[in-house]
Amino acid sequence: MSDPINIPEDERGVVRIFAVDLPKAEIEAFTGRNGRWPLAEAMGANHLDAEYIDVFDLGDLAGMGLAGYLEDGQGIPKAQIDPMRAQLSALSGTVLVATSRAFAASAQTLTPKAPLRYIATFTEERGPVAFEPLPKASAGPKDAKPPRKKPSDAAMSGRVATVVLLVLAALVTVMVWIA
Repeated sequence: MSDPINIPEDERGVVRIFAVDLPKAEIEAFTGRNGRWPLAEAMGANHLDAEYIDVFDLGDLAGMGLAGYLEDGQGIPKAQIDPMRAQLSALSGTVLVATSRAFAASAQTLTPKAPLRYIATFTEERGPVAFEPLPKASAGPKDAKPPRKKPSDAAMSGRVATVVLLVLAALVTVMVWIA
């Protein structure tokens, strides 16, 4: 059993890696839901969203490896992966990759147990937030109205047709009144 893992309610951009120590034939039953969810039970999670959990065989990452998957697929900086590159490369079999969104913004404490084995936690790379000034053209006074655009040909045709129908209706009304 691994040490408890605390998930704060406002956690964003964190990726956790677990080894799944099961034969390939048992993975589907472990990850599937059939009245109960063995994966969630083994993780000790109260809330878990399967959309943000990837379970796959490391053999599927031929040429890329887990380190490459984390860098390219999850946005983990190379500087975080390099100290663990040898350990990540030594892994084989099935792994589980859970992002922060998997925990549904719910504060909880995970207590992973067999067949899950905690490997590492990484943080996605985020660019700095920059607040750019608005362009001068859009920063006009609040009461300024945008220029009206010219009606399209279809709109003009519709207006002409309406006027023609009104004139014809007036003529029919006059004819009925005279008769």
